[in-house]
Amino acid sequence: MSDQHVVPDGNGGWNVKGAGNSRVTKNFEKKSDAEKFAREISQNQHSELVIHNRDGKISRKDSHGHDSFPPKG
Repeated sequence: MSDQHVVPDGNGGWNVKGAGNSRVTKNFEKKSDAEKFAREISQNQHSELVIHNRDGKISRKDSHGHDSFPPKG
């Protein structure tokens, strides 16, 4: 179960890659489409979704695993 990353592809598009993978899972023109695809994978794998900005820095994370610190409700 590897974390799923949405990263810029260097050509104006966006890639979805599993953490530690050298190969791209899938390429998209729009970031929103890449996020949707990566979210489905991370939900199925109960892993982390990591979304990067154009500069490669992490903009946000979303955990779909077992949260050690769930929200108090």
